[in-house]
Order: sequence, then C-alpha cells, then structure tokens
Amino acid sequence: MGTESKDRFIVERDLRLDLLRGLGLWMIFLDHIPDDVVAWLTLRNYGFSDAAEFFVFISGYLLGFIYVPIVAAGQFLPALKRLWLRAWQMYVAHLLLFLAFTAQIARAARKWDNPMYKDEFNVANFLAHPDELIGKALTLQYKPVDLDVLPLYISLVLVSPFVVWCLVRRPNLTLAGSILLYLLARYFDWNLPSYPKGATWYFNPFAWQLMFFFGAWCGCGAVAQISKIIQSRIVFAVAIGWIAFALVIVMSWHSAFLESLIPKWMIKLIYPIDKTDLDMLRFTHFLALAVIVSRYLNKDWEGLKSIWLRPLVLCGRHSLPLFCLGVFLSFGVHWMLVQWKHQVIEQILLSIGGMVIMTAAAWLLDRAQRVPNLFVDAGSDERLDTTVQAAATPVARTQPSAA
Repeated sequence: MGTESKDRFIVERDLRLDLLRGLGLWMIFLDHIPDDVVAWLTLRNYGFSDAAEFFVFISGYLLGFIYVPIVAAGQFLPALKRLWLRAWQMYVAHLLLFLAFTAQIARAARKWDNPMYKDEFNVANFLAHPDELIGKALTLQYKPVDLDVLPLYISLVLVSPFVVWCLVRRPNLTLAGSILLYLLARYFDWNLPSYPKGATWYFNPFAWQLMFFFGAWCGCGAVAQISKIIQSRIVFAVAIGWIAFALVIVMSWHSAFLESLIPKWMIKLIYPIDKTDLDMLRFTHFLALAVIVSRYLNKDWEGLKSIWLRPLVLCGRHSLPLFCLGVFLSFGVHWMLVQWKHQVIEQILLSIGGMVIMTAAAWLLDRAQRVPNLFVDAGSDERLDTTVQAAATPVARTQPSAA
C-alpha cells in the first residue's frame, strides 16, 4: 500500500445524523403547509427553535466531522474543490427548484383563478416582471417564500474551506471569531440585500454562521474539551428547565390563560424572538435539546437499524433532493386543501402521503447509488474517492487509514 494508503480515508456512517436529518426534512415539509393539523407534531410548536436549527447544526457538524481530518492530512485543495462543487450543486438545485416551484404556483393560480397563491408565495412580481427578476433570482436576491434555506447553505459552504483550515489550527479561536461576527452582525444589523429594495435575507448568513460553524467545531472533536460539563447533572437540569420554560412561553401563544400568567417585564425582555438573526433564545433552546439528545441517543443504539426508523434514515441520507421535493410537495398539499373543502382526515392523509412520496424517492435514490459505474476516468486521482463520495451526501466520518 505504501504512500497511497496514507492518502486514503475510511468512511463510516453515523445513522444518528441520518435519522435527525430525515426527521428535520419531514418537519420542514409539514411546517411549509399552512394550517395543517399534522404540523402540530413538529418542533416549532413546543419551543423556540425548530427544524432549521437542527438542520444547519447537523450540516455544520458534518463539515467538521468530514473535512477537518482531510485538511489536517494536507488535502486542503481537494477539500476546497469538493466543497465548492457542493455549493455549485446546491446553487443549481436552488435554481431548478425556483423554476419548478414558480411554475407550480403560477399554474395553480391560473387553473383555479385564484391570484392569492401568487401573492402568498411572493411570485406575483416575478410573473409580472420576469426580465428584471430573473437576474435577481440568479444572484440569490429574489426568493419566493419557502426557498430561503438553500441560499444560506450556499453562502456558508462557499466560505467553509477557509473556516475548516482555521479549525485545524486554532479551533477555539475560530469559534470565538464566529461568535464575534454574530455579535457584530446583530449590533450593526449586517445582512445581505434582497428584493425588493431595502429587504434583506430571511436567514441572515452573518448570524446563522454561528450555528453552522459551532456545529463544525463540535464535529471536529473540539467539543470533547467540555464533555464533562455537558454530561453533568447541573447542565442536564438547566437544559430540562429551559425546555420547560420555552414550552410554557410557546403554549401561551395559543392560550389566553397562560398568556395572562407571563409577567409584562418578561414579555418586554424576550420579544421579539427573531428567526432572521438567530435570536439567542432559539440558539440556547437548541443547545438544551442537543444536550438531551446527545445524552440518550447512542451511536450503537439498535433501534437506528429498525424497519420503523428506516424511512427517516433513508430521507436523511439524501437531504438535498429530498428538501427540494418536500418544498414542491408542500405547496401541492396546500392548494389541494385550499381548493377542496377538507376536514382533519384529509389533512392527515395528504400529509402522510407526502412523507410516503419522500420516502419512496429516497429509496429510489439509495438504490441508484448502489448501481456501479461502468466507466472510470483513467486520468483521475482516485485516492480520495471514498472521501469525495462521503462529502457528496454528506453523512460520513473520515479518518486516516491505519494501513
């Protein structure tokens, strides 16, 4: 094996990450359906954070999990190439989803003579002035409703190779820099411009980078420095208390009695709970949930391989195409529920049907990946092939081979 073996990387899947990403995809699909009773099962109804925090954190965790060992082994340029290729793939996926989503909304509005769809999902201006807004869409300034997440990922992945390089050398200082950028962005209202003039990105990348690169800091192993603190009974008790507090506050949004129990000084202190700039209430609520999940969801838990959780694991393994499909399906379910009189049973059946379609698509993608390639470029360097394949998902652990 010699020198070549030192450049190889062994890929090991962590099914917990697949499971959590799959759960996040299902929650995002349900949350994108307005007034859906099944959406009451999602995280946002019981705390400050929602599936967005979990999704961004896991993606960042995988960045550190996969690429820090690669860059530490002297493979910065292959890592940069792979990550920028991934950003390009997400950009293309975003544009294709934009076209399909806009066409879907326009067709529904025309077929049912209901302009509400165009206004509700922010595509009316695009249909009226496509010559102007195509350019805005290409530069990620114009985004219909529900299409804000991918531009955030694209911007974060583009800068991630350089952050990974810093994590290899000074992980704690890199995290401190991320925290400082978050604080400055909130203080000076930094954000990227959007359409129309004066608007900004719904997910502020200067703020949400904290969640992403905090995940990378954890994924590269730096979190081990505070593992004893995280596993302590005091931290566990604080996490439980914070989750309970968030539950009471969120339930007060639906109960006049609970709302009357919240002191006015507390209302002034905690509101507004800003999602655009990643409010600290959302971030700390996510941290509390992460403490609980990491404590009880063991990597070797046999349930991860059970047939009942298999649909979630499959969906989490193909997050990019399944996210796009979920956004497309959510509007389909929405207009079906709007156009026809519906009861709770219709909401349940259509929601389950969407998740079944997502699972079927994930199964087909999983089977397609197992079909071997017939042709290999003889001039390509295959030494990092397994690493590249892992990054394309990306749900894998890489480490230098001992061979």
